[in-house]
Amino acid sequence: MDADPATRTAPGDNTTSGPVAVTRRMPVVERLTASGAVLAALSATLSIGNALSMPRLRRPGAVETSERVVVCVPARDEETTLPLLIGDLRAQTYPGELRVVVLDDESRDGTLDAAHRAAGEDSRIVVESNTLPPPPGWTGKAAACRRLADLAFAGGPPADVIAFVDADVRLSPDAITATVAELRRRDAALVRPWPEQYADSIAERLLQPLLSFSWMSTTVVAAANRSLRQSLAVACGQFLMFDAAAYRRIGGHEPVASSVTEDLAIARVLRRHGERTVLVSGAGFVGCRMYRNWTDLRMGYTRWLWSAFGGCAGSSAVFTLAAVTYLLPAVVAVLGSGRVRRVGTLGYLAGVIARLGSAISETAPFETAGGNDGAAERTTIDSMVRHVASAGVHPLATVVCAGLVVDSHIRRARNTLSWKDRPLQRSTSTTPSRRVQKRKRRTPMSILDGAV
Repeated sequence: MDADPATRTAPGDNTTSGPVAVTRRMPVVERLTASGAVLAALSATLSIGNALSMPRLRRPGAVETSERVVVCVPARDEETTLPLLIGDLRAQTYPGELRVVVLDDESRDGTLDAAHRAAGEDSRIVVESNTLPPPPGWTGKAAACRRLADLAFAGGPPADVIAFVDADVRLSPDAITATVAELRRRDAALVRPWPEQYADSIAERLLQPLLSFSWMSTTVVAAANRSLRQSLAVACGQFLMFDAAAYRRIGGHEPVASSVTEDLAIARVLRRHGERTVLVSGAGFVGCRMYRNWTDLRMGYTRWLWSAFGGCAGSSAVFTLAAVTYLLPAVVAVLGSGRVRRVGTLGYLAGVIARLGSAISETAPFETAGGNDGAAERTTIDSMVRHVASAGVHPLATVVCAGLVVDSHIRRARNTLSWKDRPLQRSTSTTPSRRVQKRKRRTPMSILDGAV
């Protein structure tokens, strides 16, 4: 009797088709889905564990200190956001000496005038203007920070603590006091309060949570804070507070002059010199809305994502793993059947839980969010509802992020990367900071906010 046409093959044809092929392919899908579900469960475990154990800024009690703090604010085209930050800085309750240095970095709008109006007659605030482009080999942000540090250390009693705060950051009245207290309590050279990331548009809610998710789901924060390993450093350049002596010992921003992720790079430089760096949650004290629309978000991410995973090969490997972990289970949960569909559903839910865990690190505890009144409770509940909604489309966020990484590599290859109309040219020479960058080991955690 002839073989079933569905399974019959021509002489010499080793290609298998029909039901036999299906039965051979399905175990592969099942195994990949199961592996993805296991990896998603591991990331959820890490994320929830970090959410429960991650150190946070604390409300300071009665504090007496003689430490001098200088806050440096680089600002380029921040006419609308900078006055709000200056208002926050003027309202700080820090009991010691507090100075603020604002640098208008070649802005094309009314940033400088807005800064002067917001500072008013407050003698603690100095507003300076820079009209020159960054020196060769320097990014705009690093060059502005170096100039601010020079101004901060010039004349007068030396500062004990120096902080760098982005112009689009918002601070609670006790944010500086709480961060200085954490810096000294941890005996650290650098404290990095991770800000609560405000997101209003659909694109922001889809992608911004990936910043904290990238390290919350891949490392143990408590262990990373105790370690001096450079690969375990986490940073967010929106708010960095240094012990001034340690900052000067490493040469300030000089070693990271050409880095597009200068915040992460400077944390690694400190660790290489044996200095301790600590990550804490700043939710309830520090907040920031980085981007206002898809265009700005795309430009902001593509300018640095090419550097996140050590090149094209690293990016391919990371997103292949991410696809197996967070995308495949979701697809199988929708299109599969039977046992494999159940496994895919569990994997998808684990990915959602992992993202929710990272969101907790960016959500102020109820008592920190504003007290025990109904408004604070509604704010906290509304925030968690938004986090749940964005976590549900985490597989889509993974796809969009992968697209941004590809876009970033293409733009870099074409030498068309820019930020705020400043080109980010590929360096043809090897500076000391770039040699350091070549030596350091990349991890998936490197997707951090060097974005800032």
